[in-house]
Amino acid sequence: MKRALLALGVATLVTGLAAPAAAKPADPGRATLTGFASLPAETFVPNSETSGTQLGPDPVNGLTPPFAGQPVQGFSGIVPRGSGVYEMLSDNGFGSKGNSADFLLRVHRVEPDLRGGTVKVLGGFDLADPDRHITFPITREDRRLTGADFDVESIVRAGDGTYWIGDEFGPFLLHFSSTGRLLEAPIPLPGVQAPENPFLNGAEPNLGRSKGFEGMARSLDGKRLYPLLEGTVSGDPAGTLRMYEFDVRKRAYTGKRWTYPLDAPGHAIGDAVVVDRNRFLIIERDGAQGDAARTKKIYLADVRDRNQDGAMDKTLVADLLDLANPKGLGGFGTTFRFPFETIEDVAILDDRTLIVANDNNFPFSTGRTPGKPDDNEFITIKLPRPLHATR
Repeated sequence: MKRALLALGVATLVTGLAAPAAAKPADPGRATLTGFASLPAETFVPNSETSGTQLGPDPVNGLTPPFAGQPVQGFSGIVPRGSGVYEMLSDNGFGSKGNSADFLLRVHRVEPDLRGGTVKVLGGFDLADPDRHITFPITREDRRLTGADFDVESIVRAGDGTYWIGDEFGPFLLHFSSTGRLLEAPIPLPGVQAPENPFLNGAEPNLGRSKGFEGMARSLDGKRLYPLLEGTVSGDPAGTLRMYEFDVRKRAYTGKRWTYPLDAPGHAIGDAVVVDRNRFLIIERDGAQGDAARTKKIYLADVRDRNQDGAMDKTLVADLLDLANPKGLGGFGTTFRFPFETIEDVAILDDRTLIVANDNNFPFSTGRTPGKPDDNEFITIKLPRPLHATR
């Protein structure tokens, strides 16, 4: 996810453009692994409610549901808080609206020790709607939000300490207090609805299931949000994703949007963060894991579209399946692979250093070890060249 964009100077793109012929980005040189930490998959919120009751009785990768507590998992957004502490947004839970009604949506506060390899869970807060801003039915009478209500996938922190969170079911923008209290009604995306949207009323959705706001960046001055869809809107060229501009003060979309071209139509994005007023870092991935993974990359995307193909220009900055690891960090060899199905967290630490984390899809993903649920891994990487970012 993160993250002053004042005038991007790019005309609004309309649907129906020919799909861009994506040129293969030049190899920038290898990024280098500089830190590694791992939070075990079987980490649960202390004294929390049972979860996973809708997963059935059969073991999943050696673990038998239900689980005794709420798993600290599914990290789909990251907010640096300074001094090595990060807030991590959990996604909708166990993978779908139908099996996640007992998964409480939560922001976790963690402190990865990127030298020692461990991660401390310092606390966090649940997301809730006690003031009844949500007008459609939700799961719980106490108004705490669950994975059956929203699929939260992206998060930014505003200057006033509140949080903007992107949802995939609507898709909606959600505005929460610093303690997780919903502050206003969910804000829909005009003209776009996913199958899970509660306001469809029999209309045909024009976005795939859970393909809403997977990434969201915030302008450096905090006046704009840039939510990015994970799926292609019906009628758009295959393999193109829309990024929108939202005016925070007016609580309205500005009408500007841009197109991010995937390397292949079957790919997806994982997160986005602002570099400067024209450029974003965007994670792009395939749907494979482990040895089968082929694309887990971070691109520098420029909205100025200098090659005039109707889409953002892309430059590869890091191949997460081919990181130099001269110190053998994490007990791995001289080449480090981050081979997870979903990699959904990136933040800029300095002009050449990024922190990246995976969504471990507990207990389903097994990208690191077949048959064993993935841990939540955090890595820092040094880029071969500076970003020249405005921070």
